[in-house]
Amino acid sequence: MDIAVLSGLIILILLIIMLIAGVPIAVALGISSICAILPVMSFDIAVVTGAQRIFSGISVFSLLAIPFFILAGNIMNKGGIAIRLINLAKLLCGRAPGALAQTNVVANMLFGAISGSGTAAASAMGSIIGPVEEEEGYDRNFSAAANIATAPTGLLIPPSNVMITFSLVSGGTSVAALFMAGYIPGILWGLACMLVIFVLAKRNGYISTVKMTGKEKLKVFLQALPCLLLIVIVIGGIIAGIFTATEGSVVAVVYSLILSLFFYKSIKLKDLPKIFKDSAEMTGIIIFLIGVSSIMSWIMAFTQIPTAISSALLGLTDNKYIILLIINILLLFVGTFMDMTPACLIFTPIFLPVCTALGMNTVHFGIMMIFNLCIGTITPPVGTTLFVGVKVGKVKIETVFRQLLLYFAAIFAVLLLVTYIPQLSLWLPSLMGYV
Repeated sequence: MDIAVLSGLIILILLIIMLIAGVPIAVALGISSICAILPVMSFDIAVVTGAQRIFSGISVFSLLAIPFFILAGNIMNKGGIAIRLINLAKLLCGRAPGALAQTNVVANMLFGAISGSGTAAASAMGSIIGPVEEEEGYDRNFSAAANIATAPTGLLIPPSNVMITFSLVSGGTSVAALFMAGYIPGILWGLACMLVIFVLAKRNGYISTVKMTGKEKLKVFLQALPCLLLIVIVIGGIIAGIFTATEGSVVAVVYSLILSLFFYKSIKLKDLPKIFKDSAEMTGIIIFLIGVSSIMSWIMAFTQIPTAISSALLGLTDNKYIILLIINILLLFVGTFMDMTPACLIFTPIFLPVCTALGMNTVHFGIMMIFNLCIGTITPPVGTTLFVGVKVGKVKIETVFRQLLLYFAAIFAVLLLVTYIPQLSLWLPSLMGYV
């Protein structure tokens, strides 16, 4: 049997068995990777090589951006940002049909971009807007579905840790280019869901009667302005070349600390140790996962697994559109049972060579992959954002999932647009001279 096929089968079979058995994903990756190399390497050499790959995989300066963005997100999550962004979203949505649900969408896009977490957005926005929607007669399932469907938009709208991870595993794709490329797909996702809300709200009679005075509008905008400046300062600084993405993550931490401690005064000094501890735990999990996945990446390259898969896919058909559709389907399936970071680490080395062979830009592929994996966060059985949204919305998965079907149709339509129209991802980066 060909070594690539044998190693690939060992990784696949062991990984599935261990994941079903409940073994942590990082441990499962490490064990299956070491076992996959044993047919061509002795055990002691395989273990030493694996250890070396872990250390070389995490000894990358750009990875420092991940813990700092996580810390900035945790500070913002607890820093009174959510309610101010919700008020701004209300101002932007006005009195459109389903205005509160529309507000939820815009707030998710803003808060998700600031916090870098779809789960945090679903939790913060759902717990604040949900009760207000219920008071105004909105059905709980309608409210929860709108919140869940749009919570992942902030993972596409920068800054985004998964984009930094993709940059690393794809061989150094420009983080700034990925950040710029995520804007249009992320906004299109949100707009598609807002269209669904508009139709459903008109059908159910969810029409807002609340009006804001000019003075109230100005107050809301001024209160939210410091939050929005975080995005402007960090992303603007990276794009302008004032600092790198790693340095920008430190700026985000300092800014969010000053904002939460001294401006909004929503965090006290005694709260910081717990925030630091939570951020360190989350960072440890992600960095260890990246280190262990470096073993798998090396083994895949050594045994030429990506080349074998690329040849197999390209051997099925020479139609670029069908191959991209197959890759989308596979990524959607992967996203239903695997978190975004490990999925990105495992499948980027597999599918990237196929897409580059088709002439696809690496930045475009990265956005397509992240878009697919974002959908996975709101689909069972492992969709963490789905479960958080269900919990804060006080609904059952089976009832809210029926409401989500229309949103999925709209999101899939946007995914196809992003896949087959490269300029949706590449226009902004090319405008800035990154691609």
